[in-house]
Amino acid sequence: MGGGSLFPEQGGRGVPGLIGQNPQVARPSRSQRRLWALGALGCLWAAAVVGRLVQLQLFEVRHFRTLALRQQERIIETAPERGTILDRNGRPLAVSLPVQSCFAVPAEIANPDLAAGLLAPILEMPAAQLRERLTARRGFVWVARRLPPDVVARIQALNLRGIYFEPEMQRFYPNGTLAAQVLGFVDIDGHGQAGIEYALDREIAGRPGRVLLLADGRGRFFERREQPAQPGARVQLTLDETIQYIAERELAQAVTQAHAVGGTAIVQDPATGDILAMASWPTFDPNRPGASLPASRQNRAVSDIYEPGSTFKIVTLGAALDAGLVRPDDVVDCQMGRITVGGRVIHDWKRFGLLTVAQVLAHSSDVGAIKIALRLGPDAFYRYIRAFGFGQRTGIPLPWESPGLLRPPSLWSASSIGSLAMGQEVGVTALQMVTAVSAVAAGGLWHRPRIVRTLEQRGQTVGSGADAPVRVLRPETAATLAHLMEGVVLEGTGRSARLEGYTAAGKTGTAQKVDPQTGRYSRDRYVASFVGFAPLNNPAVTILVVIDSPVGPHHGGEVAAPVFQRIAQQVLTYLGVPRDLPLQSPGRAGQVETAKIQPRPAAPGAAPGRVPTSETPAPDPAPPGTLAMPALIGQPARQAVAECLRLHLQPVLVGSGVAVGQDPQPGAAVRRGQRVTVWLAAPASAVAGGRGGGP
Repeated sequence: MGGGSLFPEQGGRGVPGLIGQNPQVARPSRSQRRLWALGALGCLWAAAVVGRLVQLQLFEVRHFRTLALRQQERIIETAPERGTILDRNGRPLAVSLPVQSCFAVPAEIANPDLAAGLLAPILEMPAAQLRERLTARRGFVWVARRLPPDVVARIQALNLRGIYFEPEMQRFYPNGTLAAQVLGFVDIDGHGQAGIEYALDREIAGRPGRVLLLADGRGRFFERREQPAQPGARVQLTLDETIQYIAERELAQAVTQAHAVGGTAIVQDPATGDILAMASWPTFDPNRPGASLPASRQNRAVSDIYEPGSTFKIVTLGAALDAGLVRPDDVVDCQMGRITVGGRVIHDWKRFGLLTVAQVLAHSSDVGAIKIALRLGPDAFYRYIRAFGFGQRTGIPLPWESPGLLRPPSLWSASSIGSLAMGQEVGVTALQMVTAVSAVAAGGLWHRPRIVRTLEQRGQTVGSGADAPVRVLRPETAATLAHLMEGVVLEGTGRSARLEGYTAAGKTGTAQKVDPQTGRYSRDRYVASFVGFAPLNNPAVTILVVIDSPVGPHHGGEVAAPVFQRIAQQVLTYLGVPRDLPLQSPGRAGQVETAKIQPRPAAPGAAPGRVPTSETPAPDPAPPGTLAMPALIGQPARQAVAECLRLHLQPVLVGSGVAVGQDPQPGAAVRRGQRVTVWLAAPASAVAGGRGGGP
């Protein structure tokens, strides 16, 4: 036993019977291994799912919430009502009207081909283009914007699923082409593109609203929430609708008769700087801007620059008179129409000899003006030119105003002072020119031109904040210069501008245009102009007329002065300005010439001012939806207006007194809301006995 093993049969190598007789450890079966693998994979999958849920719920919840909202929500921005634009008397020039726009939800349209085929003839659009919109992979697409009521009714009658309507605002200009370049126009989204619409777009546009549409998983809308838009500011301009109509009418006639490229006419109140009319020709209809050429949408009064020619002699003589260098009765030797300045020989338009300073202006002598400017010298002359507002923008709230062209004396050549004296080597805008002459009419005070009278926003009315006037001439100088300008009208080159019953002062201008190909002055292209004011001692209006490139007669006294006469005669009568001269032909006083041009006739054959006689044929019966135009001839202004308003017509009065003409004619077919022009004149008895002050 000693030292022997307790289990001799095992030879001391282990403990028998603990794990059986197999000396190797038992291994798991194949099925057990598969279960373990599946369990491990399950744990990993569960961990991944939990991790992803944690990521989604804690870290990416905002991102996926945004995606869900995009699928469930549709936000449509609704255009606000643009502020109304009014003339100085509160008459609307631009308004916004509610219209319907059509949109589609493509997911709701079961048969896009059928829907496109039904909508195409109504909308006058290609069916393929409509089908492309109706099959878009978007929850919202515009089909057509700002539709007429009859088109909306026809689409609604189809009762198409997935086709809806959204109210929008459409800009409407009730007077058509009237003041088109001043007002401007808007694009399809209601943003101002020109004129006041562009310059004051931020104030007029208002704040857009929002429409929230909620959709289910299939893209079907089930709820609508709306945040209303805030309307824009209401703008009142200094323009007078009637004066604007007169200016446009006479300008259009003049440009057409002269076969000119274009023209500009401005009527300004010299006492305040208010622009009463600003006309450009050619013009366009802001209701359909796409149908016009870019040149017709241009506001020539502020953007075009031209050499003023002899109208600039007002500045030349005004500066010399104010500096005390000349007097009206001083004699100037005009050297028989020839002078040499800085080595350049300048010829006058006529061989003048000895002329007084007054005659230099009246007869528009170039040599006389040059000799007067030489007394001033370059520096003093330049200071006066700048004081009159040339070479700088006036600051009027109209887009694309040009500062003109005026070089400082350091850049002048030896002959520049001679050129400037007669209105060459300087580029001006029509607005600068009329404002400069208004300074003479206002006793030497330069008023910044104003076209916005008030701005009403959120119930508060704010004025345009007109600047204080700047004195450019002494009062006695302005009075002297005004009388010299009267001589131009009475006995000089501007005799065609003489008025019936009113004194007037002015200046003609005929400037050669520069040929763009040669860079030299053209021999057959001119700018004819006339600028003046009336009455002389208490001016009510300053008027500028510019005719670009007339064919045939081309002098300012021939082409532009008669336009000034026609505009001034009508405007002074319309404003009720007292006459300051005895009448030479009382029967014509205050009567408006009406047979010249007929803008926007209301009916075929209508002639403004035509008085019906017993030989006038009876009018045809009024078509359905219209009414017969009443006879207004012989009625006082108040009665004529009341009759028009009773029939829901829009009266436009020209002149004062009793009606002597009308457009449309009596009996013509008119529609409610149509413009009716009534020309007025004082009764014969009142005219014969009424006289103003002395000449």
